[in-house]
Amino acid sequence: MYVHKIPNSHGTYETQGVLTTPDTNTIHGGTTGYAPTSAGPVGPNPLLPQRGIITKIITETPDTKTFCITGIDGTKPFSPQPGQLGMLSLPAYGEAMFSVTSQDDTHLHMAIKAVGELTNALHEIEEGQECGIRGPYGNGFPLEFCRGKDLIFIAGGIGLAPVRSLIEYCINHRADFGKLTIVYGARSYADLVFKEDLFENWPKVANKDLYITIDRAEETWDGHVGFVPSYIEELALSPSVAVVCGPPIMIQFTLANLEKMGFCPADVITTMEMRMKCGIGKCGRCNIGSCFVCLDGPVFTQEQLNAMPAEY
Repeated sequence: MYVHKIPNSHGTYETQGVLTTPDTNTIHGGTTGYAPTSAGPVGPNPLLPQRGIITKIITETPDTKTFCITGIDGTKPFSPQPGQLGMLSLPAYGEAMFSVTSQDDTHLHMAIKAVGELTNALHEIEEGQECGIRGPYGNGFPLEFCRGKDLIFIAGGIGLAPVRSLIEYCINHRADFGKLTIVYGARSYADLVFKEDLFENWPKVANKDLYITIDRAEETWDGHVGFVPSYIEELALSPSVAVVCGPPIMIQFTLANLEKMGFCPADVITTMEMRMKCGIGKCGRCNIGSCFVCLDGPVFTQEQLNAMPAEY
């Protein structure tokens, strides 16, 4: 179906090649190879994308955009749980796995950073572009485990995208969760994603703390300056359930600091979104020991990570 796979360092895998499933639907004059409707699984092939339309594109940062995707018939392609993933594709460029950062009644929203051939192509398209979409994949965040507890969300850069899905769920079901603490950082003010949420929407949420930092001082920035792992030590956060996502180096130091601060490994939740290809546990590309990231993840506790083979 696809012929070439390119890994990148930003939590996604991009597949080059063309779809060869015959279909009469076209995009820009080419055969799409997508299923004719978006209403549920199509036939016996779980790898066959549904046809979708990108109806709105929001520029978040100089290299990150949010794509709002609906089915060709105007319905939501699927209904993921917070933390689950979807495979998005463009004809002639291939497909890659992305977090569903939020959703509404008719659309899925994916925040995507331009880091490779497919993602660069996505950043060049216009609203109204048809695409392929399949999912949901993965286990998602453990909602029942989190229910009734205080939650600390710690994210860096584009890592806020998967965490945002859980934050939005908690806000929409506010009475089901305890205090919400959000600690988020990026290289610069320009690199902060979801600024409307950070500076307008989330400050209005009841029983929450919101801390934002950037790596280096800027003349127009009067907030905190510093890296996220050291910031959480400054804040002296009390041990509770922590949800962590960001660049690998940020996750590494954040997990170490949380452990020093007395957080229980079973209460520290993070995501692994690399190494996934098929999404259904068949290709074997994402296995770590007996674990398949696309099925058993992408959400894991630090306790689970500690038990994984040294290869990870």
